[in-house]
Amino acid sequence: MKRFLLLTFISLTICTSFASAQTPEEVNNQKEDIGTTVNKVVNTLKERIHLMGYAQLGYTYNDANDADNDFDIKRIIFMAEGKITEDWSLFFMYNFNGGGTLLEMYTDYHILPGLSARLGQFKVPYTIESPLSPTVVELIDCYSQATNYLAAIGPHDPLRGSTTGRDLGFMLYGNLFKDYLTYNVGVINGQGINNKDKNSNKDFIGSLMVNPTKWLSVGGSVVTGKGVAIGLSDANPDLQIGDNYKRDRWSVGAVVETKPVSFRTEYLGGKDGKVKSDGYYATASVHVCPKFDIVASYDYLNKNKDLGMKQTNYVAGVQYWFYPRCRVQAQYTYSDKKDLDNSNMIQAQVQVRF
Repeated sequence: MKRFLLLTFISLTICTSFASAQTPEEVNNQKEDIGTTVNKVVNTLKERIHLMGYAQLGYTYNDANDADNDFDIKRIIFMAEGKITEDWSLFFMYNFNGGGTLLEMYTDYHILPGLSARLGQFKVPYTIESPLSPTVVELIDCYSQATNYLAAIGPHDPLRGSTTGRDLGFMLYGNLFKDYLTYNVGVINGQGINNKDKNSNKDFIGSLMVNPTKWLSVGGSVVTGKGVAIGLSDANPDLQIGDNYKRDRWSVGAVVETKPVSFRTEYLGGKDGKVKSDGYYATASVHVCPKFDIVASYDYLNKNKDLGMKQTNYVAGVQYWFYPRCRVQAQYTYSDKKDLDNSNMIQAQVQVRF
């Protein structure tokens, strides 16, 4: 300890002596050089690192399940995108809500015009709806029942748990023929976010969208592979925890984007072992004025087509964009459930984004 203090004292003495030996002009030049260097570093960071984020919070009343009546925070998201070179980038996304979860971490490399590669943890390109950001989806519950269930966005399928629609893997993607075609093809673990694969099988993913005009896109997607059950499901009682089972997903849909109306519709299907499921949704946003929209949605899901485990949601609401990418929303949902009591839900939400 004494030696450390002695060395520290000698070093400070030398530095002080050197500084005192400098002329005022030399000191000023040194300060200017340091200032120039700092400015260059700051400007470089501004050019190469883009920081983003958003939060969604609101209120929910649901007369099902002993009447939920809660103020809640749905998401607190932070994102960072760094440009390593002109063709190479890194993306990071983290959700601070609920104890914190790493959502995405991947690197992209632009290989050729119309061909890029992605490696890491990212949104699986299954369905039109799932890859969309919650900041642009019209429903406060964010996605349709079928998308939530078949893409495992929330804890709706106990066999898979909540994956937020993300997984770890490798993907090739791009736009071809002057953006006439948009494609994604790749391979993923199939076990969801922040998890190693629980078997030796990988899931294969693919999607294709055709954009014949600026206002119309049509296409479909598929995911096929084998999963490992992490829970028990009423919709698939034959599968036990730890079982390997064949898991397939497919979808086909269309998007219409015009000044008066935005419209998205999709049919989704799935097969887990021997159990088949399907769903359909149609969501429209009528742009009454530049900042005000009327929202309506028809949303159907059947978790087991043999047992008829059906639920249909009818949604109506409004949203007001009070600042770019910031909005307030209010919605009413009527749920028609087979063999269960129907329910009503009222929701309100505020979204802020930077």
